[in-house]
Amino acid sequence: MLTFLVIITAVICVLLMLVVLIQNPKGGGIDSTFGGNATNQLFGASRSTDFIEKLTWYLAGALFLLCIVIAIMVQSSGGSGIQLMTQ
Repeated sequence: MLTFLVIITAVICVLLMLVVLIQNPKGGGIDSTFGGNATNQLFGASRSTDFIEKLTWYLAGALFLLCIVIAIMVQSSGGSGIQLMTQ
């Protein structure tokens, strides 16, 4: 179970990085480098901005909660939740 949560956390981290990278630094929706012109025309500039901003907050919240859950699980298992291969 712990391994599954760590994998989900890694996926959320990658998604969060991608969502942050596609944002326009001036707050105008999706950056044109990543096809933002077509998306802004499809959703409208304000709707794409709202969607990307909400997605960023949801992913950040999910990452926060998963980190807390993983920390509690590792603590309750005596710190041996993830075992590293040693020789």
